[in-house]
Amino acid sequence: MWGLAARRSLGRRFGWLWAAYAVSAYGSGLGFGALPLIAVLVLDASPAQVSALSAVGPAVGALIALPLGPWVEFHRKRPVMIAMDLARFAVMLTIPIAYALGRLSFVQLLVVSAVVAAAKIAFNAASGAYLKALVRPDDLLVANARFESTTWSSIAVGPPLGGAAVGLFGPVATIVADALSYLLSALGITAIRGREEHPQRTDKHRIRAGELLDGWRHLLSHPGLRALYLNQLLVGGLIMATEPLLAVLLLRELGFPPWQYGLAFAAPCLGGLIGSRLAHRVVARYGQHRILRTVGTLRAIWLIGLAFVQPGVAGLATVIAVELAIIISMSLYNPVLATYRLEHTPKDRIARTLSAWSISSSAAIAILSALGGLLAGATSPRTAITVAGLLILTSPLLLPRRSGPGVVPDRELATARAQPQAAVPREAKYGGRQQLTDAKPRDNSTNWPEPHVRHRGRAADTERLNS
Repeated sequence: MWGLAARRSLGRRFGWLWAAYAVSAYGSGLGFGALPLIAVLVLDASPAQVSALSAVGPAVGALIALPLGPWVEFHRKRPVMIAMDLARFAVMLTIPIAYALGRLSFVQLLVVSAVVAAAKIAFNAASGAYLKALVRPDDLLVANARFESTTWSSIAVGPPLGGAAVGLFGPVATIVADALSYLLSALGITAIRGREEHPQRTDKHRIRAGELLDGWRHLLSHPGLRALYLNQLLVGGLIMATEPLLAVLLLRELGFPPWQYGLAFAAPCLGGLIGSRLAHRVVARYGQHRILRTVGTLRAIWLIGLAFVQPGVAGLATVIAVELAIIISMSLYNPVLATYRLEHTPKDRIARTLSAWSISSSAAIAILSALGGLLAGATSPRTAITVAGLLILTSPLLLPRRSGPGVVPDRELATARAQPQAAVPREAKYGGRQQLTDAKPRDNSTNWPEPHVRHRGRAADTERLNS
């Protein structure tokens, strides 16, 4: 039964949307690490500049995206998605043009990084809301699993092909490919037919400054979402913080050749296909809450294994095994989390909630990466990885402990947010708290995974949840 569900068609419009996402994801896979590569090879940037490019650009982009949440919420989502794709196409195309003219600068790379990060956050917020009209409630998890499998396959094949393209055609080749992928994605979204209704506000006032924080208010006031949100910030931040530390450990201290380093992180990404295909089956058998608890715990226990990596074939096998276990766990967990998040978010707050989630994830990664770098500088990369591996073992304590009632429809959720004292109906009470649910979704929700984060594609950008 689950196999038929995973293979059945979700409709022509979803097919166009999935195709658009796949093109964008594979383009981003090809262009993975392209900006730091150009900074080093073309501009001879220092390590401090490369670190700034990886941290400052996304941080500034998150700040730019902050006021976009309410704006996206009350506009048609498909035009917003197309506009964000075209913005990324245009800004990324400036790099090969400047390179050809001999005018490329480090400041330009920072600006491009910030604009791409802001557009990505706005795009993901719009897509999460837009997809509610495309997928039936029973197909929600299937749709999320398909996006998840596409994400991991693009991470597995994209970077190796991108490296080959750079060797054959020069340092900006993958930037051109990535830019064109956004253009093709915009064309794919344009091909989706059907009328989209203009979002209706629940009040007649203009967007208020306080609405910028509505996404965080919803996340922190909902018991189940609050627990999953805080857990995801800690897990995603610690995993991504080990990326540069592990690169230094493997390449500099243990003497791994670059091809082994690439293999260690490309091959395990195929495990993402395993986890994403299992998601629908295990949820149908064991229930949503049990999977969030069990797999959410499993994904936290593997990271400490990287502290024991040694030189040679044994060390390479250790990295591949640890990465494979993490990726299988996360690719199973991510679509279930994405499904739960949209099921428990009212329709008029989806964009702001997803924006808040993405912005917080970017901030957590930046802060924990900076702290990890400081600790590695004061001690060693292996010590910093060990500390991250020990800290992540505490993350299951943040997961929700009990399952609860079925999903509340959008109308009731919106009313609950407007009237907190009457937010939870009688049947949704359990020990005085609203909890997670094993019930099937009752709203038409789904989510577009973030192609760059890839909670574990070794720094291929989190969020998916960012995901």
